[in-house]
Amino acid sequence: MNTEELVEVVLPGKVEPEELQIRHGAVPAPGPGQVVVRMEATGVSFAEQQMRRGRYYDQPAFPFVPGYDLVGTVQAAGRGVDPGLIGTRVAALTKVGGWASHVLLDAADTVPVPDGIGAAEAETLVVNGITAWQMLHRKARVRAGQTVLVHGANGGVGSVLVQLAQAAGAKVIGTASARHHDLLREQGVAPVDYRAGDVAAQVRALAPGGVDAVFDHVGGAGIVDSWRLLAPGGTLVSYGSASTRDDEGSKQWPVFKLLGRVWMWNALPNGRRAYFFNAWAGRALSKDRFRARLRADLTEVFAALQRGDVTPRIAAELPLARVADAMRLAESGTVAGKVVLTP
Repeated sequence: MNTEELVEVVLPGKVEPEELQIRHGAVPAPGPGQVVVRMEATGVSFAEQQMRRGRYYDQPAFPFVPGYDLVGTVQAAGRGVDPGLIGTRVAALTKVGGWASHVLLDAADTVPVPDGIGAAEAETLVVNGITAWQMLHRKARVRAGQTVLVHGANGGVGSVLVQLAQAAGAKVIGTASARHHDLLREQGVAPVDYRAGDVAAQVRALAPGGVDAVFDHVGGAGIVDSWRLLAPGGTLVSYGSASTRDDEGSKQWPVFKLLGRVWMWNALPNGRRAYFFNAWAGRALSKDRFRARLRADLTEVFAALQRGDVTPRIAAELPLARVADAMRLAESGTVAGKVVLTP
């Protein structure tokens, strides 16, 4: 591929995966404080599945280039940026824009990837790793000896959560469809089949006194069960509304409903806490603080990978040109780990 050509995927509106467009153009030049990163790996997250349906609660107006995160090599640096960054591998959380051969970023938004970690491996741990680390350690503050419930334990965020929770010394109960149970058992997770009815009863059988933390990306009516499963002093962390992905109507309403429930539960004098986790919280108030926290936490995640606490799970690697296949695969619910896009 000619490195001087920009190739990017455009989401033109609410479309089927086959209607995503490939656009060619000139590679951008970095302005002051900026770098151009040559993408080596980006991924298909749940966010893009929602964006394709117009369901992600603060997505930009169509058309736009999706891509929640990426890993790549700094190719050019603008004025005021350390020229030593050129040639180094970095990761970045972007929300949109990652599905491109070259991405223009503020240098301050990049996080160094340690030597010895491959681009695709690192990519599986950017948005998923940040989300899992911050929910586990900054929100629920899980400690050794506690028991946690991870919904979707085989998913992108769920599989990282499981491993980080175990590294912290916690016992893990994980919901997943039955075909993933053997793999979960091998990892030391107590599996629960969310398709076999009454998930709450299955969890109570494993943890009669309740669990110390629940991580719930499903939202919807089931969030009430998640709250009721908490032991005294326990924490619910809600981080999405997967159950409403294919709904019509307002994309904000499921989030507002979750926020309302969280607010109401926190007002009750019962010693339990609920949070709605958003990886971007705090960025509008203090960009510097947000960036410092992101850098610190992603560095911790990469260190966990180097120690062997976390194993990156790459479901498949496909080139940008096959983005429709990548999207279909990610949405199929049949894969374990992350579907990664490469140039």
